[in-house]
Amino acid sequence: MSPLADGAWLDCPGAGGLSLIEGTQTLRNVCRDFPEWHRGRSPYVFWALDVDISAVRVQVKRASEHLSGLLLNSYCRQPHVTLDLCGFPSSAPNDDDEFNHALIDRQCSALRAAQVPAFDMFVGGLGSFSSAPFLQVTDRAGGIAAVRDCLAVDGRHRLLGRHVPHVTVGLYADAWPVTNIAARFEQYVAGEPVHCRIERISLMSYVPSLIGGELSSVADFYLATGEMCWHRSLT
Repeated sequence: MSPLADGAWLDCPGAGGLSLIEGTQTLRNVCRDFPEWHRGRSPYVFWALDVDISAVRVQVKRASEHLSGLLLNSYCRQPHVTLDLCGFPSSAPNDDDEFNHALIDRQCSALRAAQVPAFDMFVGGLGSFSSAPFLQVTDRAGGIAAVRDCLAVDGRHRLLGRHVPHVTVGLYADAWPVTNIAARFEQYVAGEPVHCRIERISLMSYVPSLIGGELSSVADFYLATGEMCWHRSLT
């Protein structure tokens, strides 16, 4: 689902300034079904910021084209910023990666109690986890952290590892030498960061048998009113 715990990442905020943190190769992604993970369960549900707007799509497309030949062709997810995971919906959760409506109810109650205001963030600049390049997200107001605090039921996030807000560009198709990736990154000229006004957070889902497949909108929680607007059932 997310490369946040992969460790190695590159940072390229503009045409220069490339900083290699660690690692010598990217992680190879495989375009196949993983039944040993989903065990026939579907969909997989998570919280995110929906940034599927024209200006962000342009940035994602430009970055993807710049990294042509390095990425899986199958990635087609709409631009979004993952906040936290829910898992597979179940009426009687038995595993750590399953949940029911009670989790969503508690998270929404925490959001209403916190009264997190709408906030501004910016998307732009190219970076990379070991498994995936991404567009960087700048949130000076701390809105993302405030929302994530509310999603952490009993103080525990389901999305493990260091949280780096980002918009995924694609998935690496092979274990490419980092030196090759660095050379491509250094040639990238970042455009102006895209301003995004965040007034809602979204519950999204995807079919787990499709690697990098399209996302579906399940519900939206509006920060100003505390209203949860459902577009479809969890299952």
